[in-house]
Amino acid sequence: MPHTWLGIADDDPFGPATLPYGVFSTGDGGRPRVGVAAGEWVLDLAAAAHAQDAPFAEIVDAPVLNPLMAAGPQTWRQVRESLTAWLTDPAYEDTLNRYLFERARVRMHLPFEVGDYVDFYSSEHHATNLGRILRPGQPPLSPNWKHLPLGYHGRSGTVVVSGTEIVRPMGQRKPPSAGEPEFGPSTRLDIEAEVGFVVGVPAPGGRVPVSDFTEHVFGAFLVNDWSARDLQAWENMPLGPFLGKSFATSVSPWVVPLEALQEARVDPPERDPEPLEYLRDAPGEPWGLDLRLEVRINGHLVARPPFSRMYWTPAQQLAHLTVNGASLRTGDIYASGTVSGSEKEERGSLIELSWNGEEPIELPDGSTRTFLEDGDTVTITATTSGPGAEVIGLGEVAGRVLPAQG
Repeated sequence: MPHTWLGIADDDPFGPATLPYGVFSTGDGGRPRVGVAAGEWVLDLAAAAHAQDAPFAEIVDAPVLNPLMAAGPQTWRQVRESLTAWLTDPAYEDTLNRYLFERARVRMHLPFEVGDYVDFYSSEHHATNLGRILRPGQPPLSPNWKHLPLGYHGRSGTVVVSGTEIVRPMGQRKPPSAGEPEFGPSTRLDIEAEVGFVVGVPAPGGRVPVSDFTEHVFGAFLVNDWSARDLQAWENMPLGPFLGKSFATSVSPWVVPLEALQEARVDPPERDPEPLEYLRDAPGEPWGLDLRLEVRINGHLVARPPFSRMYWTPAQQLAHLTVNGASLRTGDIYASGTVSGSEKEERGSLIELSWNGEEPIELPDGSTRTFLEDGDTVTITATTSGPGAEVIGLGEVAGRVLPAQG
């Protein structure tokens, strides 16, 4: 990958091999608009495209990414090729300089208008840990777990952009020692470190095979699926997540196009038993991803979850999501489920890291955590390898916990 006239280092996670898309505004009261991150800068994509008379200028001239995402892979490639040329050829420097803004000084917005939201449960290590914690003495995985990607439909209206403060949720909970349920703030507020994917090209009422993943999915981003474990435990009898999950889901402001993740592709873990035919990996087209996540509480690193060990890939998740004929729309998002590995320091949730409160996490200030306290800030980041020595970054998703209201 050639160097840019912006002087971006090879190890900058937002270098020319990444070029993620987001929606930003400036302090002058301007409207939100599509931007592309390049090192410490954000390029106003619509303004640059109009200045270059690019054929896609109208598509990117919007306050969300949805029109660009809906345009399909041919347009996605055209935009990315143009951006690479503009930012690496010094001939464009004088023209484009006026459309660059310092990334630290802009405000980031939710990058897409969310359609539907599905959250999966695709880490064998995470599912096994939770099975051992919540169902001791029983098989940790449910009988169907290795036959299909389990998931649930979330609440799209409470998907929020990184930096949004998270109010501690209220609800019913029933401590083991209590005879009856009680109402109040969650006392077991947790995080889930995940990777999300956003749909570009719709498929109304049609199945999307594993091999067509790249024809429909625009890119990847980071997710923190905040979880109130005490509310969740009481309400999960017999249905799935509801109030324990629906209060907030944070997403990173930058969407990394799938094309930037080609070097990150790896074979997923061996599957036993072999999945049904519609879930089998496309020959020679693996969509395991070697993404390296990091989770921090108040700036302190507490976990390094490895996405490469996810049992079900995003291509399989999309195939299962649509196999019954469910429609797929531009702006639909789905998340991987908690990313966890085999080692303790690779667990992507506090319920695992503290083993349901039995093994508190010690922070540098001497305090300990089993679950989140008011005032805590959680930050999730991720990187992977790009061409040569370059680093691909997915940015960060962060949120600070506020006290319950009411």
